[in-house]
Amino acid sequence: MSDTVIKTSFHDFHVEAGAKMVDFAGYRMPIQYKGITAEHLAVRENVGLFDLSHMGEFKIAGNESSAFLKKVTTNDVDALKIGDIQYSCMTYPDGGIVDDLLIYRMEDHYLLIVNAANIDKDFKWLESHLFDGVSLTDLSPTLSLLAIQGPNAQKVMTKLTDYDLDSMAYYTSAKSKIGPVEIMFSRTGYTGEDGFELYIPNEQADIIWKAVTEAGQAFGMELIGLAARDSLRLEMKMALYGNDIDETTTPIEAGLSWIVKLKNNFIGRDVLRNQKEAKPKRRLVCLELEGKVFPRKGYEIFDGDSQIGKVTSGTFSPSLQKPIALGYVPRIKAKSGSTVEIEIRKKRFPATVVKPPFYKGASHK
Repeated sequence: MSDTVIKTSFHDFHVEAGAKMVDFAGYRMPIQYKGITAEHLAVRENVGLFDLSHMGEFKIAGNESSAFLKKVTTNDVDALKIGDIQYSCMTYPDGGIVDDLLIYRMEDHYLLIVNAANIDKDFKWLESHLFDGVSLTDLSPTLSLLAIQGPNAQKVMTKLTDYDLDSMAYYTSAKSKIGPVEIMFSRTGYTGEDGFELYIPNEQADIIWKAVTEAGQAFGMELIGLAARDSLRLEMKMALYGNDIDETTTPIEAGLSWIVKLKNNFIGRDVLRNQKEAKPKRRLVCLELEGKVFPRKGYEIFDGDSQIGKVTSGTFSPSLQKPIALGYVPRIKAKSGSTVEIEIRKKRFPATVVKPPFYKGASHK
């Protein structure tokens, strides 16, 4: 990606709606509209609309596509039927995480959804491992992406499409017309709530934006910025690349063993198999604090006088009305109910390890 900041197809709509805009991963994105807490609770209690056009989309095609993906990703793409979606990750030879991603099984190809900040890195990584019978295409510049999230997301989608949404399972995709435009959409999200993500050709973005926002008006759908997206995903212990996972962490340490299928000879498999068998020395845990403090990335975690880890993500949870954080701690302290302390502004505050997710009332199917 160039040094030029990219405006998404929906940029002018955000500005018109009064969004506070920031530069994020090379894109000009809305960080908030009415306020983080109000937007967060709108998604938990009703429905919200996100612009996620900064995400990356890669097309993997060719006769050897599945063999290629079994080499570069940790989950098992053979388990996917057409229309299925899979959460997975790519790992380096030492087991560190290149990126986490979604894999869509389409009729004649696979679609990979990667993190915005990693588009260039991921593309080069995949390109460096290509072999005959596989093609790799970056579709990111051609697609816009909207996400409708919340317990009333299906009601909004029902006004947009004749597709039988009652029969649509979580983590599947389909194609349908919205107005005059046929698009691919999925039942996925990064909030824990029921929701849909719409993949839109850039040239049709205005038409779809107007259709979606008009459909949402009947249900009081709110526009949601990236700040609330972050607090929503944190309440669900959904890892954020660059915070909770990166090249220095493995999926086993991060609690992502369920997406590591050791039957395939993927890059880094032997390291992860050994780590899984021996049990990792540290784990990513959920921590709850008392009071009104605000744990942030980089704050130190203590056990007595010993510093044992650092916060990777933290916020004051709008849904739970308490401070929450993620962080890596030694395995001996990773059990639910274990207590540690987090240092905030030179003071230590008790924190308790709790079972994920923090928020238990999400609506996804």
